[in-house]
Amino acid sequence: MVGEEGAFVLGWDEVLTEEELSVTLKVLCMSEEEFKEYKEQDGWEDDSEEEENSSLSNEALSRLKTPCKKLLYDSVLLTLESYGADLKAEQDLLNNEVYKKLSRREQQALHVRYGQKRILHQLLELVQ
Repeated sequence: MVGEEGAFVLGWDEVLTEEELSVTLKVLCMSEEEFKEYKEQDGWEDDSEEEENSSLSNEALSRLKTPCKKLLYDSVLLTLESYGADLKAEQDLLNNEVYKKLSRREQQALHVRYGQKRILHQLLELVQ
């Protein structure tokens, strides 16, 4: 469902892989019976128009059903745990003299990690 990478792409204003996330949330939040029925009725094809008209903007994410919000929230927490340092530590490092001693590549990596964490924290706020 999430492609070869097994990840979703989030931006500041919306989910960039919205179709994949939408289908994944829908399936993971179904009961076993709902899933069987959905699969038997070739439900994968039936919802294409509905999904085309829906966008997973930040506003739409905040209006998701509670089970989907919880699933996203828990997933974001797991993702954040996989990072070595928290958002505050990254921010402190960006504002520290040590930052200037990092190689250009390390500085860029720090900026990328910090940006990723900020987006994930924003998502946590949206689905709380």
